[in-house]
Amino acid sequence: MLNIESVGQVFLAPGATDLRKSIDGLSAMVSAEFEMDPFSDRWFVFCNRQRDKLKILRWDTNGFWLYYRRLERGRFKWPVQTDSVLTINRRQLQWLLDGLTIEQKQAHKPVYAKIAV
Repeated sequence: MLNIESVGQVFLAPGATDLRKSIDGLSAMVSAEFEMDPFSDRWFVFCNRQRDKLKILRWDTNGFWLYYRRLERGRFKWPVQTDSVLTINRRQLQWLLDGLTIEQKQAHKPVYAKIAV
């Protein structure tokens, strides 16, 4: 099961990805096109051209996880971007998976506790 609480850095692949690729193809894409290590604790998110399917690739201890999500209705609000990888946070990933844009103008801003020293 996808545990959003364990998410570290999240990277969105630019544009559309051929989701016929599986773990080997997507990890090769991370290495070659993103110039990142697929064995890191980062999460890599890919979307198809119709924006109704997502794959998330991540490494965990001794193997890859490949999460796949297909919408029966609707489309993901995949960001329009250039040819570069987009970095998002855990909160933005949750918004994306919930069918929202990654920029929520009405969302509450995060509050961080100040530690008195």
